[in-house]
Amino acid sequence: METQCSLIVRTYECDSYNHVNNANYLNYLEYARYEFLKDVGFDYVKAIASGYGTYISRIEIDYKKPAFTDDTLVIKSRPVKKGAVSGTISQQIWRGEDLIIDAKVTWVFVDSKGMPIKIPAEYDLPGLRP
Repeated sequence: METQCSLIVRTYECDSYNHVNNANYLNYLEYARYEFLKDVGFDYVKAIASGYGTYISRIEIDYKKPAFTDDTLVIKSRPVKKGAVSGTISQQIWRGEDLIIDAKVTWVFVDSKGMPIKIPAEYDLPGLRP
């Protein structure tokens, strides 16, 4: 399942070269992952209240083109790997037909102590699988 969301680049996200600072793309990807979880029916707030969470263990980002103030960006997210404890989501940021970012984000399901655990059945949703 692929989901998508959009946002508009704000002036304060740009650096002295007048394009989005590379660190801000992490925020964009995080926003899109949260939207992805909502779209697949994963209740992140409930998971946290129940003593669970998802930690990011790895992010690979290929920067393809710059984005600028007032650009409308579309972030596409889809699962590409799923195990008993973790998974990987492919995320791409697009401006129209231009691919801006191509990323792979690996996440791990954790307990209240931050230790990796097998995903409980109620959180192991079909939308998390490729």
